[in-house]
Amino acid sequence: MDNGTGAGPREDTVAVVVRQWQSVHPELDTGPMEVIGRINRCAALLQQAEDAPLRRAGLSRPEFDLLGALRRTGHELTPGELARETFSSGAAVTKRLKQLSERGLVERRGDARDRRVAHLRLTDAGRDLVDGILPEQLAYETAVLSVLAPDGQGELAGLLAELLGRLEGRMGSLRA
Repeated sequence: MDNGTGAGPREDTVAVVVRQWQSVHPELDTGPMEVIGRINRCAALLQQAEDAPLRRAGLSRPEFDLLGALRRTGHELTPGELARETFSSGAAVTKRLKQLSERGLVERRGDARDRRVAHLRLTDAGRDLVDGILPEQLAYETAVLSVLAPDGQGELAGLLAELLGRLEGRMGSLRA
């Protein structure tokens, strides 16, 4: 692949790190770094970009994820359910929900049987915000991924789905 300068592929930061480790420890297989390091680096760069449409709406990705979970499930969720849906800690969800409630995007309803339980739903303003941002966010993500050919995007999505599925099924045993 050409980097646009005619000089061939551009060496990424992970390749530099791997080469440095290979010079220090040539006996070690640094192959896993080439995958996991690149996944982590891509994630970090995507997080730094802060998702332009979300930023313009004054939302962080985690806040949008909470709003999106309420929108896509189509029903009220408890804070614990939202934490599971968004892979977040309970404390993080509580903090974000407070901010989203103050902005009038989410509302709470107490449980009739257990006052300790809250049920959360989008307000009309929250639903309108999600529905307005989602097409723009998807267009932004499409532009970010446009550096890969459609076949490459499909292949990458399939490989990541396979890895994620296996990790989700095995991580408990790997933490020991």
